[in-house]
Amino acid sequence: MGCKGVILLNVGTPDQPTIESVKHYLREFLLDPNVIDAPYVIRHILVRGLILRFRPRKIAPRYEEIWMKEGSPLRVYTERMVNAIKSEFDSNEIIVEYGMRYGNPSIRSALERLKNSGVDEILIAPLFPQYAQATTETSVSATKFQLKQMGWKPMVKEWGDFYNHEAFIEPLVESIKPMIKKNSHLLFSFHGLPLSHIRRVKKLGKPNYVEHCEATVSSVVEKLNIEKSQWSISYQSRLGPVRWLTPSTDSVVKKMGKDGIEHLVIISPAFVADGLETLEELNIEAREIFTENGGGDFTLVNCLNDNKKWIQGLKNLIVEGFENPRN
Repeated sequence: MGCKGVILLNVGTPDQPTIESVKHYLREFLLDPNVIDAPYVIRHILVRGLILRFRPRKIAPRYEEIWMKEGSPLRVYTERMVNAIKSEFDSNEIIVEYGMRYGNPSIRSALERLKNSGVDEILIAPLFPQYAQATTETSVSATKFQLKQMGWKPMVKEWGDFYNHEAFIEPLVESIKPMIKKNSHLLFSFHGLPLSHIRRVKKLGKPNYVEHCEATVSSVVEKLNIEKSQWSISYQSRLGPVRWLTPSTDSVVKKMGKDGIEHLVIISPAFVADGLETLEELNIEAREIFTENGGGDFTLVNCLNDNKKWIQGLKNLIVEGFENPRN
């Protein structure tokens, strides 16, 4: 009898902070119908004819600004997380690998490693606390597609969304506590989604992303015991001319600066590993907007990454995923 395997899934990242590498990554990412909700022809015209002509030149320098000696921050922090969780399991019982939905290391390469290790039962584990088709759904679907392409038929299980699970909330709360001062205002900035995604998912009877985000925040602020006046929710990372979830993080941060908020603490609970959206979009761009508009101190709470309490929480989620899978 073989052993169990876990494939942890993250979104992905360019291989290098160059225009060509970013263009290659964005092409794969944006042509996914789960990401840009438009008919095939329109999506290809929009992506190939417009976005890929201009956006890589804008994005590549932003990646370069946060690039680490070991490589892309998202890949580095995800790998550190994976290495930490690997040490929590007997490799003869549970083998842990990770794959990126877009880019490297690929989902296929992670599955090949699990297969070659003698795994006969797999837990598909997307590292997205709140459900969205553009993250959770597409990652799970891509994994199942690769299994079919390989002709490999292990027992497959999926873990559930963990937006308000104690294994996630507790380490998140503990990471926020040391950052709070008497005059702090907490801004929970989630990755945004086009409103068309929200409507489509609602029609399909799938989990509601906004409700998941709000539930995450409710669980956190309850444990922190802070008043409603001390926290806000916003959505970041808009792309294209379509209508997105509001309020936008940029507009909220700008207003808070003008309102004279003395200490802004930003948390990004949609991510468990730091990357462009946190290290550049929040820690650099949002910080500049806040200070340029009269704001005071600014603190970004890092993602959980390989935080010891999160690793224990991740271990619990994996064990629970095998015992009580969603599917």
